Amino acid sequence: MFSLDVNGFSIIARTVIVYLALLFALRIAGKREMGQMTSFDLIVLLLISEAVQGSMVGGDMSVTGGLLAAGVLIGGNYGLAQARDRIPFLNAALESSPTVVVSNGRFMRRNMSDENLDEDEVMLAIRAHGIEDVKDVRLAVLEQDGSISVIPAEGKPQTRRKTRPLKKR
Repeated sequence: MFSLDVNGFSIIARTVIVYLALLFALRIAGKREMGQMTSFDLIVLLLISEAVQGSMVGGDMSVTGGLLAAGVLIGGNYGLAQARDRIPFLNAALESSPTVVVSNGRFMRRNMSDENLDEDEVMLAIRAHGIEDVKDVRLAVLEQDGSISVIPAEGKPQTRRKTRPLKKR
């Protein structure tokens, strides 16, 4: 139950490889995906974790193997977060930057297309900020967490509300 069936270093190496591969895949998925977990996304996440479990521990079903893999994931994530805060290019590689989706009352269609957003989704966020028309928006930005921040045009009232990230359809 507690003795390893495979080499512990093999578990560490496999876990690091799986972690980096999933990190890369989630980075490619984009910031909208991260902030919008639907029931389908939760199911996929659970299935991915089950699918990669075997590749991380390599057939070792011991408690020690599972704890070793979990420790590598937690420690690796902590270490990567620390490195990301200290190394600018690493932060840029791992984190997306905010994207302008409305500027001076006009949709930035190319940016919206790059982020897989449509006008209805942006208008939903604009209305959630108490603004009825896109022409009354000076700036709307898709943030790193998937939410949309809205700044009204000069002289336009706004109801300030914290909005959640958009839900994926």
